[in-house]
Amino acid sequence: MSQDFDADVAIIGYGPSGVIAALTLARQGVSVVAFERDRDIYPRARAVTINDWTMRIFQNLGIDERIDKVIDPQRMLRWVTYAGEEVMRIEHPPSILGAGPRFYNIYQPTMEAELRAAAAEYRDLVTVRYGAEVTGVDQDEAGVTITTADPATGHSHSYRARYAIGADGGSSRTRGWIGARLDGDTADTLWIVIDCAVRRWWPDRDVLTFWTDRERPVVDIALSGGNHRWELPLMHGETEADFPTHAEVWPLLEAIGVTADDVDIHRYAFYRHHVRMADTWRNRRIFLVGDAAHLMPPWAGAGMQTGIRDAHDLGWKLGRVLRGALPETWLDTYEAERRPNATFYTDLAVRLGRVIRQEATPAEIDAMNAVPEGLVTPHEPPLTAPPTLAAGWIRGEIGDASIVGRMVPQPIVGDTAGRMTRLDDLLGDGFVLLGDDIDPATLLAPEEKAAWDALGARYVAVRPRNVHTRGSDDLVDLDDVLRPWLQRYRVRAVAVRPDRFVAADDVHGLTVPTC
Repeated sequence: MSQDFDADVAIIGYGPSGVIAALTLARQGVSVVAFERDRDIYPRARAVTINDWTMRIFQNLGIDERIDKVIDPQRMLRWVTYAGEEVMRIEHPPSILGAGPRFYNIYQPTMEAELRAAAAEYRDLVTVRYGAEVTGVDQDEAGVTITTADPATGHSHSYRARYAIGADGGSSRTRGWIGARLDGDTADTLWIVIDCAVRRWWPDRDVLTFWTDRERPVVDIALSGGNHRWELPLMHGETEADFPTHAEVWPLLEAIGVTADDVDIHRYAFYRHHVRMADTWRNRRIFLVGDAAHLMPPWAGAGMQTGIRDAHDLGWKLGRVLRGALPETWLDTYEAERRPNATFYTDLAVRLGRVIRQEATPAEIDAMNAVPEGLVTPHEPPLTAPPTLAAGWIRGEIGDASIVGRMVPQPIVGDTAGRMTRLDDLLGDGFVLLGDDIDPATLLAPEEKAAWDALGARYVAVRPRNVHTRGSDDLVDLDDVLRPWLQRYRVRAVAVRPDRFVAADDVHGLTVPTC
């Protein structure tokens, strides 16, 4: 790195999205300086859940085992009325993306502390300026200049980086500095969030429950570490001033049968739901991730997770661009890939919100649970369906009958040395071509192989468990998962990106996609 730069990448905001960006970059040897106005982690739990896609990202970053120690499995969701009638239920199927549950309950302050501790281990690459408020961002052809102020001393500082990432939340100033407009709406209804410590177990305490009601719907969710949360809207005419102490909050919980024998209230706060998205997520060398780019209601449990996925997508690409392993044009794929996914979860959250407010018609509810006929891909409800790419660095058709854009399942596999572990642990963190009992390199024309070689791709044959391995990179499909998955889509080989999405297949051509 040139002496003119303090770091390769500057990150503005150091919540979960900012930390994941820092970890993803540091894992590739890229230096980071992060700026966080607050000196301590925000004490209130905001996000409440993560799923196996997010855990697979944590696995890629080498932190899944430490995170697994501070989160709990979630077994299902249900929508019930105050009269006890069950409106809708979603049972969580087993994960196909990793060896674990499909969903987890979290306590965000605890999980966030683990993320920061993991990033702190990259002490030679990650520098965090706590208590530094970013007051200005400017860019030129060579890099970005970030100006900060210390609120305690009033001293200002200037830093230089090659690129900058705005991870500074829904009130992002970075968004304004790059000229982005935040489109959408904010709901008028004010909600109260009540975080409690559990004193005793009650029936179905571990089932994520939405109490559906037109006037006072409730989100009732177990958090990890013996915590529990309820979220509910204030009635017309109620304000924050009506709840000055815990005494005024208790009647809200007692209405659904929760008493002081069950929990202790340890904090509560108020917020409004947003359905907003920035009109652009990038201005030359400056990018937006997480709430700085999009805000959604909480019903799909995807707000924080969408930010984490933004940061990982941008991070693995930006790191390779900075190392010279990928051309800068790859950065154009960031918003192209992430915006459709953020839009999907925003729309899903809005639809689920209509169910909890008893605004959804029976036909709408049936449509959410409907199972289309004649599908190639086994149907799952949108909330639990495995992730897919709708655009970006992929080649070929997308849709039910195509494998392109899908995330590769992650079973336990074996290698030629007899090791048996999760697929990703043996694939490494680069580009890989997988073949169904065939060396995928044999399916490539010389110019196609040269292009994949330039990306550092590996060529891996996935063998059935009842034959000998042949090449040093062969893997054994111990659980009979990968080969049937490839055969379902009638392909012999796929090209897999570092984030485990399929970029191309032999049916549409294994040529390297263009940016």
